[in-house]
Amino acid sequence: MARVIITVRIMPSSVDVDLSILEKAAVKEIENFGGQIGKITQEPIAFGLKSLNISFFSDESKSNLDPLEEAIKKIKDVESIDVIEVRRALG
Repeated sequence: MARVIITVRIMPSSVDVDLSILEKAAVKEIENFGGQIGKITQEPIAFGLKSLNISFFSDESKSNLDPLEEAIKKIKDVESIDVIEVRRALG
């Protein structure tokens, strides 16, 4: 089965949210989903607000990301989550 690289953007509910705590909780949910973490970055949005962007590898057979999105939305201080990229991994 092919592997895909998925990138999600997680928006915190405010600028006061500790992104390191949010990151740990999101990584746990991604790993429970069967994902393998690749890259984690923080992207400045506006007025001090930063998004948490997490790229991870997953099997193409797990194309329904709704359960993962719902699990991450339930994390304290998460305002929203968007899948911003899905592409096949080469190699």
